[in-house]
Amino acid sequence: MHVDGESHVTGIPHVYTILFLLIVLSAFATWVIPAGEYSRASDGGASAGVSRGTYHEVESRPIGPITTLSTVHRGMVKAADTVFFIFITFASISVLLSTGVFHALISRVLDVFTGHSRLLVIPIFILLIGMASSTMAVFEEMFSFVPIFVTVAVAMRYDALVGMSIVALGIGLGYSGSCLNPFTVGIAQGIAGLPPFSGAAYRVFCHLLMVTAASAYVMLYAFSVSRNPLNSLIRREGPRDLRADGRMFEKHRLTARHFAVLALAAAGIAVIVWGVSRRGWYFEQLSSVYLTMGIGSGLIMGWPPDKIAHKWAEGAVEITSTCLKIAFARGILLILEDSSILDTLVYWLSMPLERVPKWVAAEAMLVVQTLVNFIVPSGSGQAVVSMPLMIPLSDVLGISRQTAVLAFQFGDGISNVMWITGSMPILCKFAEISPRLWIKWFTPLFLIILMTQMFCIALALAINY
Repeated sequence: MHVDGESHVTGIPHVYTILFLLIVLSAFATWVIPAGEYSRASDGGASAGVSRGTYHEVESRPIGPITTLSTVHRGMVKAADTVFFIFITFASISVLLSTGVFHALISRVLDVFTGHSRLLVIPIFILLIGMASSTMAVFEEMFSFVPIFVTVAVAMRYDALVGMSIVALGIGLGYSGSCLNPFTVGIAQGIAGLPPFSGAAYRVFCHLLMVTAASAYVMLYAFSVSRNPLNSLIRREGPRDLRADGRMFEKHRLTARHFAVLALAAAGIAVIVWGVSRRGWYFEQLSSVYLTMGIGSGLIMGWPPDKIAHKWAEGAVEITSTCLKIAFARGILLILEDSSILDTLVYWLSMPLERVPKWVAAEAMLVVQTLVNFIVPSGSGQAVVSMPLMIPLSDVLGISRQTAVLAFQFGDGISNVMWITGSMPILCKFAEISPRLWIKWFTPLFLIILMTQMFCIALALAINY
């Protein structure tokens, strides 16, 4: 599950370092940036509706050193609902994924399609992995499958780029078109004051559109390589040894228990959709559903209570770093709000954008989010850093908050497998491909996906999404 987003490149600062520097920079900014406020539809900080054209300066309230450091603790308290939702959700999903159900499902589908309808392997698995990422936040769990897909791709007379792209595009597009990912769209919509996972149908449409465009690109390249191996950018001399990967298939066989876990996961997702759309459920009720899915998965696998508890605790430990980042980032927001410079920053950002058509401003938000992901390669981290600015900015520009969230998740998703600060170096290492070669091959596709996302943003504006 890609929520931590630690830097994998020597010389790139740790996310904690970046967030702490942003806290200090924000506190310094309170002494030099004039305070100001917009009139809001209701009380309550950045999540309240901003009234366009009502910005006015107010008395300056600079933040001192002691208050600056105390915002870390205050951020933890203020972000408690989000933090504990993430703890419960991540730990519960970790139990479900520990059953090996997705590994077994992928192995089974590979068994069916290997050697038959070879090109269909590409769109099927990009979509299958994408669905897991979109709903269950699967990301790092798929890294171990990169060598398998590379081997299968080479055996099918393609090359390692095709194999790696299946996994990279699956997880990247799954996050970009996420419909129920609690760690990205869930956090972003919470900051925006939107119902959790609302607007999911349009995001599913966007996901399918991006998967179609990406699959076509990869399939054309794969077909070209199969016709003439010299068209491969890698030009491998021969297929890899398949014996190790064969043992991998045997290890992950789809059993009756796995089918039951899949049924439980599907039922859980259905209940979440129903609860959000019909009953207005929020974090409290959604947490109970995820907890039921996690514990239920362990019971279906026949695990004793202590093993389920151990798996749950492992997931909670793994997500601790991300939850602390959320608290740090909330501290930044508290400084900007308490000093009344948040609205001044929004006002300054809005001035040049108000002079261009609304669709241009929306596309600019997408580009900014994509670039921010280079600096903060963490879905949850980017949400808590950028959305407090983007939400009131979207209000001022007359862009819906759903569209602002859409621009965020587009910018966060696919760029994770493009930027060297994200997961791209790890994926390349698993595939035994140089990052330079991947960037050369992937850049045209990245631009195609970016253009597809821009179309989706423009369409969202047209239909008042």
